[in-house]
Amino acid sequence: MSSNTPKAASFSLHTPNQARAPSKSLKDERSAYPSPRTTGKPVAGSSGLASSTVPRLAGPPSPRMKKGKSAQYDRFIPNRSDKDLASSQFNIARADSEQPLDGATIAYHEEVARACGVSINKRILSFKEEAPTSDRDDLRQVYSRPALKPSASTAAKRRILNTPERVLDAPGLVDDYYLNLLDWSLGNMLAIGLDQNVYLWNASSGDVNSLCQLEGDSYISSVKWTTDGAYLAIGTSDGDVQIWDAESQRRIRTMAGHQARVGVMSWEQHMLSSGCRDGSIWNHDVRVANHKTAELVAHSGEVCGLTWRSDGALLASGGNDNLVNIWDARSVVPKFTKTQHTAAVKALAWSPWQLNLLASGGGSHDRHVHFWNTTTTARLDSIDTGSQVTSIQWSSEYRELVTSHGIPHNHLALWSYPSLAKIVDIPAHDTRVLHTAISPDGQTVATAASDESLKFWRIFEARTKSGKSAKNGPLAAASAAAVGAGSLRSMSSSAASGTGSGFGASSTSDISRPAYIR
Repeated sequence: MSSNTPKAASFSLHTPNQARAPSKSLKDERSAYPSPRTTGKPVAGSSGLASSTVPRLAGPPSPRMKKGKSAQYDRFIPNRSDKDLASSQFNIARADSEQPLDGATIAYHEEVARACGVSINKRILSFKEEAPTSDRDDLRQVYSRPALKPSASTAAKRRILNTPERVLDAPGLVDDYYLNLLDWSLGNMLAIGLDQNVYLWNASSGDVNSLCQLEGDSYISSVKWTTDGAYLAIGTSDGDVQIWDAESQRRIRTMAGHQARVGVMSWEQHMLSSGCRDGSIWNHDVRVANHKTAELVAHSGEVCGLTWRSDGALLASGGNDNLVNIWDARSVVPKFTKTQHTAAVKALAWSPWQLNLLASGGGSHDRHVHFWNTTTTARLDSIDTGSQVTSIQWSSEYRELVTSHGIPHNHLALWSYPSLAKIVDIPAHDTRVLHTAISPDGQTVATAASDESLKFWRIFEARTKSGKSAKNGPLAAASAAAVGAGSLRSMSSSAASGTGSGFGASSTSDISRPAYIR
């Protein structure tokens, strides 16, 4: 440098009682004086800054610092005595000299953090939880939501008893899964087939009457009421279908033709469909002499399930070949066939409040209930019931259905639809439940089992306007005395004596027939 150029002034931190350090050249000062961020307080007994071990921010002494005061405070930092300034000095110096990490190292750090379940930019140890971030639920919205109104089901829960309202003896009930021997009419008359006899039980009065008795080796294989409850169709093991007048208790006509027993029947106005053991389904027009109008052949096994839809447009059939067929009333070819079941399909039921909803249940090797949309032919859902499914009954009051079961549990199960949540299990019988029928008001379900008993269960108790369950039902009028005197077993002697009606064809000559029965 030239002599005319002024030298840079040398600076040094000092205490009031300490003499100024001798001047040095600019180069010496740069080597001797650290960065303003890394200057510290001189150690006792040392006059230079290079030997300092306790770092302190560089600069002139604070005007607040006075002699004889042990604790000094700053405007922003109340007390420096508890701060580890040495570690801070080291971290700052290392941050200045640290090289940026390469991509591989960053990826490794992120992988380790992800494996440990922590965020790479989050502290592992902390005194308290962090405030909710934007990706979490806003607590103001969560706790400011209006309370949900209780549903009708929770507001007024009904009580479902696991004991029957009534029990009747049913001696001679054939223990056969493929038969259908129980039905309840619109006139509140219950028909049941016991071996060679058909009995009618009046649920209003409790009276029991024997309708008919077959001769020879024949036995009753199915019973089915007309929609209005005026006439009863009876299928026999000989392949005949008999039509009986319930009021006069006389046979109207016999329609023969099937080559084997008729195990299931279903009415649609004047049309009666009958399913046979040979796999055929016949449609009978009961108004004409030549009753057979169509034969539906699509099952290779016995037809054990058969039911018309309420509008008469579709017929559903199930068989021992594990098939479910849906028939159009105008065709003799199935509209579509379902093969999802792995056992015989006896249980078939159309929903009373959704026209195109059909439920089907399989036997002991299947144990499933499938729900079908007959418009799109799609399977909507399924239930694994864990037991042989023998029948299905929908409720018209609730969005529920009850299923009856055979081996191994022999129970009734109540399900909610469409959630398919099980509401209750009812241990019904000691042996498998073979048949069920629902009362005309939709409240009571009757069950018949191979333990030769007929039981009545109040499952779908009707709701009143106040939300409480109605106490009256189809069995309310029948007194306890009538039940004791009207057991089905006590009527076997009157059937043998021929009391109540004639059984021959000659007894039908003087009967005035309605328009749709000839």
